[in-house]
Amino acid sequence: MQSSRFDYELPAERIAQEPAHPRDGSRLLVDRGPGADPDHRLTRDLPDLVGPGDLLVVNDTRVLPARLMLRKPTGGAVEVLLLDPRPAAGEWEALVRPGRRVPPGTELALDDDGPTVLTVNERLDGGRRVVGFADASSISALLDRHGQVPLPPYISATDIDTERYQTVYADRPASVAAPTAGLHLTDEVIGRCRAAGAGFEKVELVVGLDTFRPITAADIADHPMHTESYRLGSETLRRCAAAERVIAVGTTVVRALEAAAASGETAGRTDLFIRPGFEFGVVDALLTNFHLPRSTLLVLVESLIGPRWRSLYQTALDGGYRFLSFGDAMFVERAGP
Repeated sequence: MQSSRFDYELPAERIAQEPAHPRDGSRLLVDRGPGADPDHRLTRDLPDLVGPGDLLVVNDTRVLPARLMLRKPTGGAVEVLLLDPRPAAGEWEALVRPGRRVPPGTELALDDDGPTVLTVNERLDGGRRVVGFADASSISALLDRHGQVPLPPYISATDIDTERYQTVYADRPASVAAPTAGLHLTDEVIGRCRAAGAGFEKVELVVGLDTFRPITAADIADHPMHTESYRLGSETLRRCAAAERVIAVGTTVVRALEAAAASGETAGRTDLFIRPGFEFGVVDALLTNFHLPRSTLLVLVESLIGPRWRSLYQTALDGGYRFLSFGDAMFVERAGP
């Protein structure tokens, strides 16, 4: 399947540069199925769309303050964005900029006269590098004190409250990007969903940058998916099987649930690439933001609802909806056989 199938024109002015205020004041495009006009709601109206037998599932990962601004012994500035810990203690995969000016073996510090924080080592595929911290036991404290939460590159605003790039139920710091569909939810909205009869469950999928990278291959089958770790509670899949409708809050929840169902493992790493033709075993409906052209997330959306995503996106563009991480959302249900 050609990646051009998932292209569309996204004007720069439609990319949200700040989150909605209040959180649940973002717009919600509700798909009513083929041949029906969608409804225009707000995300605070989500409790009106759920009821007894429904199970809302969210990703409770927290965004790690994974960006470090460091210096070479020569004084040159280097940005290190941590991506994923490696098995060896103190080693991480990272993006290093400017990478060409940082040869293997370069030691980096917080300032010109400070001790070495980490050493940049070998090059990996996809522009990644291996970095090794001088003190593996103090990485969390170092990030808490000196790290920055990495906002997506298409957000140019510099005065964003980074807590608005965290969900209200965020737990373990591990991801380098937020599960953005959950940014719309508040404790009050979740409480009203429960009052309407819906269940509530949490999973963790550690979100990496590859989730959001555009597909560059001509055929989507040639796009490499890097692995991401996931973790579910021991009762999560049982509760999903007992639910009449499983509503995933975000595409990362879809990946976690479907990977666990396919493997039978409630924790592990997955490179699952959900493409058209995928047979869903768990998820029935999805609350999701509007995604980048040619992204694996958009491919997942078509896998769930078919090609009508295109008319929904056009409706959103025509109606002034805001797109991407800080943008608005839509609610869709899985297409029948």
